[in-house]
Amino acid sequence: MPPGGWELPVSKTELRKESGKLITNGNSYVDNQSVNAQVKPPTVSLMKAIKDEVGNHHGTIEVETDVKRKRHTTDRAYFIGKEMLMTERTYNKDLSVINVWFRDEVEKEDNMPTEVLNTLFSLIDPIYELHLRILRDVEQRVTTWENSSAVQQQHLGCILLNNMDLILQLYGRYLDEHYSVLENLDRAFRQNSHFEQVYRDFELQKVCYLPLTSFILKPLQRLLHYETLLEWLIRHYGTQHADYQDCLSAKQQLATLLQSVPDLLRSSENLVQLCELQRETVGFDALVQSNREFIRQGCLLKHSRKGYQQRMFFLFSDILLYTNRLQYPSLHFKVHGLMPLRGVMVEEAEYKMGANYCFTIYGGNRALTVAASSQEEKDKWLEDLQTAIQNVRDGVEDKLQYLSLKSCSSSDEVIDKCGEMNVDRDKVAPSPQRINTTVQVCWHRNTSISLSDQLRGVENQLSGFLLRKFKNSNGWQKLWVVFTSFCLFFYKSFQDDSPLASLPLLGYTVSPPAESDGIYKDYVFKLQFKNHVYFFRAESKYTFSRWMEVISSATQHSARMRLFSRKDSAFERS
Repeated sequence: MPPGGWELPVSKTELRKESGKLITNGNSYVDNQSVNAQVKPPTVSLMKAIKDEVGNHHGTIEVETDVKRKRHTTDRAYFIGKEMLMTERTYNKDLSVINVWFRDEVEKEDNMPTEVLNTLFSLIDPIYELHLRILRDVEQRVTTWENSSAVQQQHLGCILLNNMDLILQLYGRYLDEHYSVLENLDRAFRQNSHFEQVYRDFELQKVCYLPLTSFILKPLQRLLHYETLLEWLIRHYGTQHADYQDCLSAKQQLATLLQSVPDLLRSSENLVQLCELQRETVGFDALVQSNREFIRQGCLLKHSRKGYQQRMFFLFSDILLYTNRLQYPSLHFKVHGLMPLRGVMVEEAEYKMGANYCFTIYGGNRALTVAASSQEEKDKWLEDLQTAIQNVRDGVEDKLQYLSLKSCSSSDEVIDKCGEMNVDRDKVAPSPQRINTTVQVCWHRNTSISLSDQLRGVENQLSGFLLRKFKNSNGWQKLWVVFTSFCLFFYKSFQDDSPLASLPLLGYTVSPPAESDGIYKDYVFKLQFKNHVYFFRAESKYTFSRWMEVISSATQHSARMRLFSRKDSAFERS
């Protein structure tokens, strides 16, 4: 039995009993100190959310004035094994979002798209059962490692090797069929209004802390994480270690399966982004097209007769859209203009009309002047725009009409192959929106994110305990923290079904504390966005370096420490 007396459920039924009632009280908490002042989402600050759930310093969360760290071993293999354990706990929780929670929701309803749902559950269910066993084995090994009085190596490679036949079988089928599931779910979402409402309502539950489609991609991401963990162990062990051969054999057997994962993940991530952006926008239908690729989304200031105004831009392989965020009846983005990329030109512009980092986009009979928030943001947009425009010019001629950038609200034109401009859609009150999606965070933080950033984020996921410093005391609050999708999610413990709070990191910087911060503890890192500052403390040098690395992948480049490649990072630091 794992520490604390928690017994791992071994079936869906037991997990349902462990989980208790569904939580249906709306969105995950978000740190709204940095949210635009005119928006008033039903959230509270990060630490208030946590304190409200667990009480102040005398609640069930541990508060420490000093950390009494376990020092059972300094072996790097132990910390790699512990990362495997921590992330396995989160992976099992993520699988249960679909296999337990979402299944329970749709089984209660009539008129559901049963064919695609049955396919989804038949893919997830055996993987979920397999990883309950893997989690139990990894937890037993790490617990034995920690509690052993003598220095004793615990073999980790054999856990994956002993389950390799099932891993290859189940994940092979998942790789083959998951893309079709994503397509059919999106089709059902658009064609079945009752399913759309059930789907949206489920995503607003706290247990569904990411968009549902993100959980469908988790098995592909987990395979890549296993590859990295095995490679770290192999490089650490050397050929004479007793666990070396098992790790090597497991990695070699995974290699054939993994050959197709990067390309599949890119295609699937692209489809997920198109689907999610379609649900975030109004005024432009049929955004999801088989030959369309998402490239970048983010904020730029668009110049008009009223001066510079904040707009959200979406760059795809064939078209550029710009939007404004609606305040009522929901926080969707209304498309105001579009520009097919064929025939478009971009040109740098100097300081213009009170704004820095300007450039101009020429298309048809219109010139669009925009300003980025920094030189870095300007460079990203120029590079992606120029590459996309060149790719369109080099591609096969299509039937896109070269439209001027007139307001979509007054246009009745239809764009062949791009989709219809539906001017009446925004008159219908859309469903409530989550406020911590990447598009919403980009709007508030005045930044942008690309598909390449999303794919890098897949390689940088981490789970584990961190201590968070109280603002006005020397105490430290122990929290279970999950980093994924450019966001930190905070739990009381790893057994909890849903997070207490979340902190989107786009726009933040990460660094060690400055001397003026007055933090005199080891393994502390500082997160800052404008005047919002948080301090977190890791348990060891290894975990500190891993948290710094993965968080750096989501924060601004200007304050990053050197970002090592994921596979090399654990071995380039002593």
